[in-house]
Amino acid sequence: MRGGPLLGYCQPVEIRVSQGGRIAPAAGSNFLEGQTGSLLVGLHIGPVYRFRVTEISDHPGLELFPTVELVDRLYPPPGQQLRFPIPIELTREELLLAAEGRFITRVIYLEDPDLAPAISHDSEEQPWLEAQAGEDPLVVADHLGRPMAILRLGGRVPNNDQADAAFLYGAPPGVVYEQPQSHHR
Repeated sequence: MRGGPLLGYCQPVEIRVSQGGRIAPAAGSNFLEGQTGSLLVGLHIGPVYRFRVTEISDHPGLELFPTVELVDRLYPPPGQQLRFPIPIELTREELLLAAEGRFITRVIYLEDPDLAPAISHDSEEQPWLEAQAGEDPLVVADHLGRPMAILRLGGRVPNNDQADAAFLYGAPPGVVYEQPQSHHR
């Protein structure tokens, strides 16, 4: 556990799926219908949350089940929490690697402004840095800034149509928010 006061805070997280995929949070022993393109959800720090990704272009029937674990939170101005979610992007490349049996761990971090490269990003794609073989991605992210979330993708699917408590890690359900009208990235 990192950061300051954590008890009870519901941190907004925006999970984006490339090329029209659908992302759905777990609810009970199943998954909600989900939303196409992106999902704005409130998560607590500590539990591991499971999601389902479907409708991946050119891959009908493919389902993937990433997890998100928050390790810290943002501190937006009061009343503006939904304007500043932690962004997590699931790229087409990562989804297809996971479908091939690869396991991906990505740590989403808030850059240290003194260490951030002075590079302009023209696209909407989230910048990333690959850890070297044998390096712990959480340690790498910790050196570059403040780790916020851990995304894990690949490796596990439910045994049947309903996910059991072990598959869902017993996490409380996330709070699904409507996307704010003025929310643009």
